[in-house]
Amino acid sequence: MLILGLTGSIGMGKSTTAKLFAEAGVPVYDADATVHKVYEGEAVPVIEAAFPGTTREGKVDRGLLSAKVVHDPAAMKRLEGIVHPMLRAHQQRFLEDAESSGAPVAVVDVPLLFETGGETRVDAVVVVTTSPEAQRERILARDNMTAEKLDAILARQMPDAEKRKRADFLVDTSFGLDPVRLRIREILDAAAKMPQRRQ
Repeated sequence: MLILGLTGSIGMGKSTTAKLFAEAGVPVYDADATVHKVYEGEAVPVIEAAFPGTTREGKVDRGLLSAKVVHDPAAMKRLEGIVHPMLRAHQQRFLEDAESSGAPVAVVDVPLLFETGGETRVDAVVVVTTSPEAQRERILARDNMTAEKLDAILARQMPDAEKRKRADFLVDTSFGLDPVRLRIREILDAAAKMPQRRQ
């Protein structure tokens, strides 16, 4: 089974692209959805111990946690040290299930793929991109998003230009869904002929 890593900066259309891969019959692992799951389960006591006052009613309160870590690189590192091993275990189980189902290709949707060294655990990287103007417009239209918050998020992410340089495949979401569906078909055709290269 070939594993495609799907990534892209915030507001690029990565979640939509992941849905279109799933629509094409590809098993898709969603790192963000898994974060939600662990924030309601196994991560709760560990995060409460590391960041007191960031859980409510047995769940991690993402707003409270974000306020504690977003401007503090050391705290962010501590949080990643707690959450990333849990996410990797979930991802491993997902890949084993996908492989035993006979899927020829699986997609792991990981926002910080390059930033966490995840590109070594996949066979090819798909980077989702759009223009900087479209990106900003999409993100600032979200609830609770401010220009300051956006800049803090972007500062933690590898620049889009660098991601594009390191991609095996690019998906441009600037022109609607049909071109993206077409591009996904091209990527799946190409992936079927690729060798495994993950470490």
